[in-house]
Amino acid sequence: MQTDFTAVKSLPSARSDSPTDQFFISAATSLQERRPRTLKHGDTFAICDHNGDVLSGSDSPDGIFHCDTRYLSHLHLAINDKRPMLLSSSLRDDNATLTCDLTNPDLCDDDGKLVLGHDLVHMRRTRFLWKGRCHERLTVKNYDEDVQRIRIEIGFAADFADLFEARGAVRAKRGQTLPASVLGEDVVLSYLGLDSRKRSTQLSFDPPPEQLSADRVVYELQLAPHEMKSLFIEIACDPAPTGRSGYRSFFFALRDARRALRASSSRAAFIGSSNTIFNEMARRSTSDLYMLVTEKPEGPYPYAGIPWFSTVFGRDALITALQTLWLDPSIARGVIGHLAANQATHVDPVADAEPGKILHEVRYGEMAELGEVPFRRYYGSIDSTPLFVMLVGEYLKRTGDLATIRPLRPNIDAALTWIDEYGDRDGDGLVEYGRRTEEGLINQAWKDSYDSVFHSDGTLAKGPIAIAEVQAYVYGAWQAAAEIFRRIDQPERATNFLAKAEGLRRAFDTQFFDEEIGTYVLALDGAKRPCRVRSSNAGHALFTGLAYPERAPQVARTLMNTSSFCGWGIRTIPSTEARYNPMSYHNGSIWPHDNAMIASGLARYGYRMDAARIFEGLFAASTYIDLLRLPELFCGLARQRSQGPTFYPVACSPQAWAATSGLSLLQSCLGLDFDPSAQEISFQEPQLPSFLDEITLRNLQIGDGSADLSIRRTGRHVVVDVIDRRGDIRVTTTV
Repeated sequence: MQTDFTAVKSLPSARSDSPTDQFFISAATSLQERRPRTLKHGDTFAICDHNGDVLSGSDSPDGIFHCDTRYLSHLHLAINDKRPMLLSSSLRDDNATLTCDLTNPDLCDDDGKLVLGHDLVHMRRTRFLWKGRCHERLTVKNYDEDVQRIRIEIGFAADFADLFEARGAVRAKRGQTLPASVLGEDVVLSYLGLDSRKRSTQLSFDPPPEQLSADRVVYELQLAPHEMKSLFIEIACDPAPTGRSGYRSFFFALRDARRALRASSSRAAFIGSSNTIFNEMARRSTSDLYMLVTEKPEGPYPYAGIPWFSTVFGRDALITALQTLWLDPSIARGVIGHLAANQATHVDPVADAEPGKILHEVRYGEMAELGEVPFRRYYGSIDSTPLFVMLVGEYLKRTGDLATIRPLRPNIDAALTWIDEYGDRDGDGLVEYGRRTEEGLINQAWKDSYDSVFHSDGTLAKGPIAIAEVQAYVYGAWQAAAEIFRRIDQPERATNFLAKAEGLRRAFDTQFFDEEIGTYVLALDGAKRPCRVRSSNAGHALFTGLAYPERAPQVARTLMNTSSFCGWGIRTIPSTEARYNPMSYHNGSIWPHDNAMIASGLARYGYRMDAARIFEGLFAASTYIDLLRLPELFCGLARQRSQGPTFYPVACSPQAWAATSGLSLLQSCLGLDFDPSAQEISFQEPQLPSFLDEITLRNLQIGDGSADLSIRRTGRHVVVDVIDRRGDIRVTTTV
């Protein structure tokens, strides 16, 4: 995902204009070195290693986090004082549980005599999250011919670090660690924050252990040949009584967790294909999406990503919802509702809030509560508001659901007013950004690193900045507003919004298109000087249709040039530009969601084969990645034969808009569209990427009906067949 702060310095910079450490992510330890295992439910997520241990240390991101605080910072399993050996570590396809299979190493007594040879005791850790609790079952089985006495020890600790501390921030002062409470089979670890809030972690063990203290639990197990015993561990964040404990709690919670995942993911259309590897990627993408979805009062809302962005982000959720509208419109409905309910209503410079503006980020931790970081409820993104209006329009187009849209009329009006009155600071018809205080984000578009907007000589641009893709989103918002008000019988307002869209299109073409560089400039700075830099941002002008058709061929050629398209995808900045660095966060890396949006734009203008090339590159990259899971980003180094992509050290994974990028790319290649008024599913000039010969879509919903479809390659053409339909649905294909 895009980061939620400006001065991300995940890799060191020698430039003299590097900023101070404003909200940076420490990169002392690469996530890619360990490829940790992740779980999430609601406002709780867990990061551990392949053994299931939570590794502690100043640079470790591991832990169980709840509402932006680390409630468990250390968890270590030992057998007879030795770390078990890893056999395998896997997540279920639906992300419901993590299973770690372990075995004993050679175990010796104090004199060095071998008392138990390796691979004779099998241990299986099964772990999942549910409603603020981590549930684990540890089974231990003896495969030796003799009775074995096994000592199982689990060390634990909770540092209650704020999430911003865990990712590298240094605080001048912290709260108070309270004495641990050990009672029966339970340990309670607590912390009193500077915000006067007490946070507690309760660890419960079943059956009762032989030893229990403030930092460890010990079981002495006597196992006959082939005997197995189970131990149950429950780690609760700010626990409330549940009425269940031990094994009963584990199995009831496991049942409920799996039911909830099945219920949410069943809303999505099923994707199958002739390529088994792609099928696994599609399943993982869908599972990651629904793991990241958190139920809000207004409906399902996808949190941005793990580990650092497992919370409400406006921009990320809006783009994720746009990318999955064809698959499951209920996600868009939840996103629209939640963001409308949290729309800004007054001016607050510290929060970069203005009436009508849509959220950027929400945080619940101690540092946010105290104002040590400005993100408690933060509105510092320039694009969330036009994207909100765009999503409302696209949701209406996809579903025809006026009943959901009508009550949001005041929110839509407020967002449109914000674009005019606050977004366009100087009244020139373009939307600019600039933070209101020194604590806010410097750059407030999706490329929000401090150095992501610059001139051709590498000089950083000074604001207020009108960046290219935001004008595209505003154009999309005016178009969407015209459709919304046409549907609610306000034709005069609809006509006015179409005129505003056309005026912006003319102004954008005049001020942003640069014949010499063959594309749109990156941005205009505060003096209206163009940043004459080629970038992926220009592709977003295709995404919303802002670009005049005669400009599309040049923009497409520039995007697909080898300086930009490196074989895996389109770089954020091509290799020809002054600040190009393939290992940077925003100046030469490859972001799957960025590529998916560009591919959608290319397909809009008839460049569906280029969209298929992007799809092929990202799919090929995924085959080299653990779990076939596309990360937030990876490095923009050129693709080499028989080699995989180069990973970015602190990329989040899973990441919502990365997970859904492949799903969006499939729609773009197929030219898949919907007309609910006619109950019609249409395919416009469908193409299949080289790695797919056939696609099957089941439970593709429109209105009250649904259809199962087969799309297959036949010679040089792609044919769509209806396998089954439920309801009066038409399926059309335009070749």
